[in-house]
Amino acid sequence: MNSPTASHSGTPNLKASQTTLTPSRTMILVKDNVPPLTPEEYFTWEEQQLEKHELINGRVYAMSGGSVNHSRIAVRLTTLFANHLEGSGCETGNSDLRVNIAETNNCIYPDISVTCDDRDKTATEYITYPCLIVEVLSKSTEAYDRGRKFRMYRQNPALIDYLLVSSTSIEMDLYHKNEAGSWLIINYQAGDTVELKSINLSFPIEQVYRGLDLTLETTT
Repeated sequence: MNSPTASHSGTPNLKASQTTLTPSRTMILVKDNVPPLTPEEYFTWEEQQLEKHELINGRVYAMSGGSVNHSRIAVRLTTLFANHLEGSGCETGNSDLRVNIAETNNCIYPDISVTCDDRDKTATEYITYPCLIVEVLSKSTEAYDRGRKFRMYRQNPALIDYLLVSSTSIEMDLYHKNEAGSWLIINYQAGDTVELKSINLSFPIEQVYRGLDLTLETTT
């Protein structure tokens, strides 16, 4: 496992994505005849759609599905978190649960989110105070998930851990916010034990990848 490092600015030194937007999983900008929406307008509009959409800077983006291994990894982690947190008062959400980033008025569907905040217990359309967010990477989404998406997520002061999970190799990158508010970057590879302080959970990384043929993802 590589040693954690912190940037002097309190946030990781990440390169900004060179694309206008390379969304999570795969996302396609909706037709130009959909005007910019406020969050309230977005929630009303979304209820009338057959597909899921994310709201980013007032524009809506249609979501599409990921690969089979993407789904397998996400399900394994979701189950692991839910079993660990049973009875704790924390709740684990899958990719159907929106996270509202109130600081920027963006609404995003992460692969997995965990909230332990009482203010989210009465939520009906989205959660606002996740302590942990997980994204499963693919080649087409990695730059966005590491760059622009993380910049949006870390605007939320409740977020402690942001876990990026490879679908092409046994590897995870954890962005952890320490007590001083600085973000540490920790790389986990085969043989390592992943530690998520936000939910007090440690697990061997192989537990997530066991039995998966990761070569299937090399062209994704």
